[in-house]
Amino acid sequence: MSMQLRWLSGQPDYALIWQAMQDYTNTRQADSPDEIWFLEHPAVYTLGQAGKAEHILNPKAIPIVKTDRGGQVTYHGPGQLIAYCLIDLRRQGLYVREYVTKLEAAIIQTLAHFGLEGLRKDDAPGVYVRGAAVLNTHYGPDELVKIAALGVKIRNGRSYHGLSLNVDMDLRPFDGINPCGYAGLGTTDMRSCGQILSLDQVGQVLSFQLKNQFSSTTETAYE
Repeated sequence: MSMQLRWLSGQPDYALIWQAMQDYTNTRQADSPDEIWFLEHPAVYTLGQAGKAEHILNPKAIPIVKTDRGGQVTYHGPGQLIAYCLIDLRRQGLYVREYVTKLEAAIIQTLAHFGLEGLRKDDAPGVYVRGAAVLNTHYGPDELVKIAALGVKIRNGRSYHGLSLNVDMDLRPFDGINPCGYAGLGTTDMRSCGQILSLDQVGQVLSFQLKNQFSSTTETAYE
């Protein structure tokens, strides 16, 4: 089964893309291709389905959208690479935990391509780097600092939402929340770890790694 990679230009509104993901998931057929959408969003906080408002500390002028993905609160904004994964897990023979592990693996392998060590953290999905990898920082050398977040939704065995990888962004909005519901959790990006890259450069590697994880032939569209 083929996989369609879509590269969405500009900074599309979060709510519009969320609706488009639901529409595709609700109307796809047994032979519909899996799709991965790569993009960046304008500044927005998103609160997961069971998210607690108290984890939003100081949103200032950044809008808040309550969404249907798993997890707590996170921030999306310019310089962050989003990959929304619309995958038929039943067709892939995957359980949710296996699916999450594959998303994390694709991120870890992408970071490794650029010389960074990505790490998992027990009971806290996402990908982290050690504080020692972050330049000019107060983090302890072995402290785990978040560089990528996951948030997924499964409907009728099919996934939507996906992952975000911090590439080169203004990290200050993360100070307005408890990232992913963890007070004091540090957040960083690839630039802060010494890797100055464009979203396109990172996206090309991430798309390759995701394709490998889901073992599909691919078609690419730029929109």
